[in-house]
Amino acid sequence: MLKGKKIYLRQIEENDVNLLLLWENDTENWRYSESEAPFSLHQLQQYVKNASHVRQNEQLRFIICLLEDDTAIGTIDLFTIDFKNLRAGVGVLIANKENRQKGYAQEALFLLERFASKSLELEQLFCEIQADNEGSIQLFEKSGFIKTGTKKSWYKFKNKTIDAYFYQKFI
Repeated sequence: MLKGKKIYLRQIEENDVNLLLLWENDTENWRYSESEAPFSLHQLQQYVKNASHVRQNEQLRFIICLLEDDTAIGTIDLFTIDFKNLRAGVGVLIANKENRQKGYAQEALFLLERFASKSLELEQLFCEIQADNEGSIQLFEKSGFIKTGTKKSWYKFKNKTIDAYFYQKFI
């Protein structure tokens, strides 16, 4: 368990499957996660069953929980983990809008950075953010990520093209 002041991170467990099913199949989140179809219960059960194989999956997901009452409020992921080049992508979801803008995602990102650096010996994290996702841009910039590139017209949403910003942080 990775513990902060308001939240802690823990690995996903089998009893998280229904929660993941709810969050992953929330179509409001699909725009930013690039999902195009719902996940089945079986798919998520298999994912959770194999989630601890970090080097095999090149991915690691944690559940973000409130310290005060152990409520699960979201996820934070390392993905495309590259142990040769010592880098990984990072993504964060605070599932319910009432839990956003309270510093939980920033604290989760700090805990994940420390874990990635000390336990996995990674040297940098990166993310790609849609140009109109102001909340994520603020989060990552406030957390010390630097915008190092722009992919023009990278995403399409409701017949509108959206640039993608590429951010990096050396940890």
